Amino acid sequence: MNTVVCPECEAEITLEASTEVGEIIVCPDCGVDLEITALNPAACQLAPMEQEDWGE
Repeated sequence: MNTVVCPECEAEITLEASTEVGEIIVCPDCGVDLEITALNPAACQLAPMEQEDWGE
């Protein structure tokens, strides 16, 4: 089973078997959004913040 380390709080997160590259997960310890960047070996980074689209 793959695990990643949260870059924000350094918590170890176990990935589900169905996790895919590009998927956004939430750190259970600090609540930050993480983007899975690789699976073998497993890696993640802080997910880019979504910009608000005010209908422009």
